[in-house]
Amino acid sequence: MILHPAPDATIGKARLRVRYAETDKMGVVYNSHYLIWFEIGRVELMRELVHSYREMEEEGYLLPLAEVTCRYKGSATYDDEIVIHTSILKLRRSLIQFGYEVFRESDNKLLATGMSAHFVVGRDRQRRPLSDKYMVPFARAMGGVADTKAVSE
Repeated sequence: MILHPAPDATIGKARLRVRYAETDKMGVVYNSHYLIWFEIGRVELMRELVHSYREMEEEGYLLPLAEVTCRYKGSATYDDEIVIHTSILKLRRSLIQFGYEVFRESDNKLLATGMSAHFVVGRDRQRRPLSDKYMVPFARAMGGVADTKAVSE
């Protein structure tokens, strides 16, 4: 399951080093940490595109998780340097889907791929459409799409 963004899409790159606490008895990263790494990649991509997720929350936008997948391709171990590539795969005013690829930096080995889909809601937990302040940079980041009217509701 490799999710392909558009060729000219913005790919966020977040780096981290595997901590000992993230590994199991065999020295391999425990599987749930990949989902945390996806979150790190997503938050850093959003910071690159539109300031910060905190700012979105302060403006009343929340992004609860609707779906997440992860396919493991290899193992990360203690002290590996990891790069998380994050992109926006699908965008609607009330739903955003992110794609992830996790690589070991030393040999560029693909360790995992994944996707997460997030509803856009207000503080009342009801669907709330994203304003153009967020839609425009998100649409541009998808590659080749700058007109928010071209992005489905």
